Amino acid sequence: MKKLKRSQRLVDMTQFLLEKPHVLLPLSTFADRYGAAKSSVSEDLAIIKEVFEGEGMGELQTLAGAAGGVRYIPRMPTDIALAFVDGLCSQLEQSDRILPGGYLYMSDLLGLPSLMEQAGKIIATAFYGVEIDVVMTVETKGIPLAYATAAQLGLPVVLVRRDHQVTEGSAVSINYVSGSHKSIHTMSLSRRALREKSRVLIVDDFMKAGGTVRGMVDLLGEFNAEVAGVGVLVESGAVETEERLLHDYVSLVKLSEVDSKERRISAHPGNYFFA
Repeated sequence: MKKLKRSQRLVDMTQFLLEKPHVLLPLSTFADRYGAAKSSVSEDLAIIKEVFEGEGMGELQTLAGAAGGVRYIPRMPTDIALAFVDGLCSQLEQSDRILPGGYLYMSDLLGLPSLMEQAGKIIATAFYGVEIDVVMTVETKGIPLAYATAAQLGLPVVLVRRDHQVTEGSAVSINYVSGSHKSIHTMSLSRRALREKSRVLIVDDFMKAGGTVRGMVDLLGEFNAEVAGVGVLVESGAVETEERLLHDYVSLVKLSEVDSKERRISAHPGNYFFA
């Protein structure tokens, strides 16, 4: 790479770090990239660290020693996260989102990369310090959120299928009971998709009684894998505690009311803000 001015180097270094969250980068990576002394690189990183932490963009961890380096950890301060979720609640409370049967239209929000990026960053922050190998979701609406979360954690995504695909090779399939409708469904996961004893973060866009997430938890048992955590964008508050099939999870938004007759929706920040 050609010789850069310090201002140019700072911009390029910042972009480089943002693209590689949770990756430990030796100082020699930057010294070689810019043809600069490690002392100059350290000074640059100190400036970037101050900006990242001052602007609530995350942490820049520096590890000393021969095996050390620098690592960017995306994190979102609670006040910024709450402002984002309040805005999301306002969008969810639009009366024209109510569909027949009391369902809520959310596809437009799930299709906004910028919104999913912010939501993924909050979920990633919720599980800061937790050992995680992969992020898992079930097709299809939870996929954008899962990828956004995985991008912030620097991890791969594993997709659970509702129907086995021949292109997936041999797979493990299980039946699970929908928590809200008490109907039986099937989900499957390719044997090649997940290593045994992996630690898995389950992510989903919407949870009512938790039947689908419970199904993914049971499916992980077939791989001797461990649930590292569960994060959902929106949870329904219309389910009694004793009817919920899952109790240990993080939610960003809670729907306390969806009144089809009065065309009224009430959404509030989820349990992430009250843990």
